[in-house]
Amino acid sequence: MDGGDGRGDLLTVLPLISDLPGSGSGNPFVGAVLTGGASRRMGRDKALIEVDGRPMAVTVARTLLTAGASEVVAVGGDAEGLSTAGLAVVPDRYPGEGPLGGIITALGHFAALDLPVVVLACDLPTPSASNVAATASAVPAAPNGAPVVVVPLEAGRRQWMHACWLPQSSVLLTAAFSAGERAPWRAAEASSALGLRIVEVDGLSSAGFRDVDQPTDLASDLGAGDR
Repeated sequence: MDGGDGRGDLLTVLPLISDLPGSGSGNPFVGAVLTGGASRRMGRDKALIEVDGRPMAVTVARTLLTAGASEVVAVGGDAEGLSTAGLAVVPDRYPGEGPLGGIITALGHFAALDLPVVVLACDLPTPSASNVAATASAVPAAPNGAPVVVVPLEAGRRQWMHACWLPQSSVLLTAAFSAGERAPWRAAEASSALGLRIVEVDGLSSAGFRDVDQPTDLASDLGAGDR
């Protein structure tokens, strides 16, 4: 798929998107779901595991749209399976190289829009639209196009797989990637010495950050579609 309008591509799973309860961000933004992980501990593709009858990647995409994203894409992974689920899919520029490459891919895909990009992992059974909206709303004005990332805190820990990146941060992240870095948090913290501004947001829903890595993590979440 060519990416297109994320809302249109999701109409097969979001026939009444206007009826979805939304928090609404004060800032315009777009969204990306990282769907290219190996899922080794889970033993199957986490993006397509159904919780309450819906693939987790679709649930995350719906959450981004509910929070106010004007467009959402999935980055990497099973393009056929994700497209069948109703997602617009963008090939990962760096397949198999971890989430930092996926973030850089998302920023590159949306570069022409010059909007903040909220990037979420796909393995969130209970993502929070209010968390996403609060994160996007915390993006400060960036004089002279300064690179900024907004990262929420949960129990004092930065949640890098729920961050909102200004497109200008792509240059610094790409430099870190080219230097061998693969962890988003290390790339961001190293880039902070080169001008990346890190803004923290606290007081958000802890449940919205919970992820699943192995089958036992899903015990309380599996819906009828996976039982």
